[in-house]
Amino acid sequence: MSRIQTRPPNEVRTDAEKDASMVRQKEMIAAHFDKLSRAKDEGKKVVYTFVPGNLTELMLSFDVLPVHPEINALQSGMRGKSKGFIAEAERGGHSADVCSYVKADIGMLRAGNIGPTGQPLPKPDLLLLSYTGCFTFMKWFELLREEYDCPVAMLHVPYQADGRITPEMREYVVRQLREEVIPIFEKVTGQDFDIDKLRELLGRSAAAEDDLVAVLESAKHRPSPIDSWFGGVYYIGPLFTAFRGTPEAGEYYKLLRSEVEARMAAGLGPVTPDGPLLEEKYRIVVEGTPNWTHFREFWRMFADEGAVVVASSYTKVGGLYDEGFRHDPTHPLETLADYCMGCYTNLSLPRRIELLGKYIADYSADGFLINSVKSCNSFSAGQLLILRELEQRTGRPGAFIESDLVDPRYFSPANIKNRLESYFQMIEQKRRAGATAGGSAPRLSVIA
Repeated sequence: MSRIQTRPPNEVRTDAEKDASMVRQKEMIAAHFDKLSRAKDEGKKVVYTFVPGNLTELMLSFDVLPVHPEINALQSGMRGKSKGFIAEAERGGHSADVCSYVKADIGMLRAGNIGPTGQPLPKPDLLLLSYTGCFTFMKWFELLREEYDCPVAMLHVPYQADGRITPEMREYVVRQLREEVIPIFEKVTGQDFDIDKLRELLGRSAAAEDDLVAVLESAKHRPSPIDSWFGGVYYIGPLFTAFRGTPEAGEYYKLLRSEVEARMAAGLGPVTPDGPLLEEKYRIVVEGTPNWTHFREFWRMFADEGAVVVASSYTKVGGLYDEGFRHDPTHPLETLADYCMGCYTNLSLPRRIELLGKYIADYSADGFLINSVKSCNSFSAGQLLILRELEQRTGRPGAFIESDLVDPRYFSPANIKNRLESYFQMIEQKRRAGATAGGSAPRLSVIA
């Protein structure tokens, strides 16, 4: 297949291209980890928690600093350090089948718990598990509880088996927030719960969520000005982690939205690791988590073929904002409950299929790809069923590849590249068949 150029052929790149929003985000993250390095000296409390269903606004209302262990693992994968951390965890008895995020985090802890900016992370004053839908999270917290002498708060979140949140489910979570989670925050921090401060944070979250949705939905445009999987992981970062509800997040998303709208107005494609994509050839919807140890190499496999991810399920792990959810400051505890229950991995399999099918239609996708992650059951369970059902419902060709989160042993560049090339050839075949047969074409798929 012909390579799609992402920059003029005579241009030599010496550095990765960065928009102003990416520079701003990098500064925000560095400042956060700098605060964490000073937390104990300055008397700041630290809470370890996870991304899905996180209670960022509640944490910030108590002036605590969040740490996300799976983000630490992700960053160690991107920095080429996860292989050694995983080996250390496996030497300590953890199975090869255990979530690689967990092993990378445990190995990082054993190596001194040094964060991405080279500064040690502080020990937690509280372990907060606000999403229990992933059984691995609970086992992970058991391991962390063995390491740290601190309180543990667990918010039990009902599963959306029928695809909806009922009033009884909402009240169940609100009661836990009111009677268990908030009291333990008050005890750990020595502060009284300030509902007005929480409302203020939630209001800022809703404004930033509006801007994020505008960014993600810009991919409906041809050509798409963004990549919603590889580029999307940067876009969701501040809103899904430590910054939701902060003025800094609001400023970041305004800046990001203005950049994306300017690219869209100019008819420009997304920025890739090698510069702007000059030709959009394939529009793809992706289900699953990216691989972090070969992130840029993986992205280039798509960009080299002119493939743009126009929608992805991974960018919904921290909130289905494009389905209409916004944090509501007029009902602060209820909106926190709905957020916890509404993350992507808490959706039933039929609901996930429905959502992905909607993305394929709304974003005019040529097909869809499933990246099955070896060590993540929350995403990978049922994905072959998703593949077959989406093909049947949409008539679009699907592909199924396999990798892992942060374990480089399970990323085979040659194997994945070959399957992707076969998949894009399949899309071309379907286009030709549709053109010659008046729109009738065979249903095809590529299985790893």
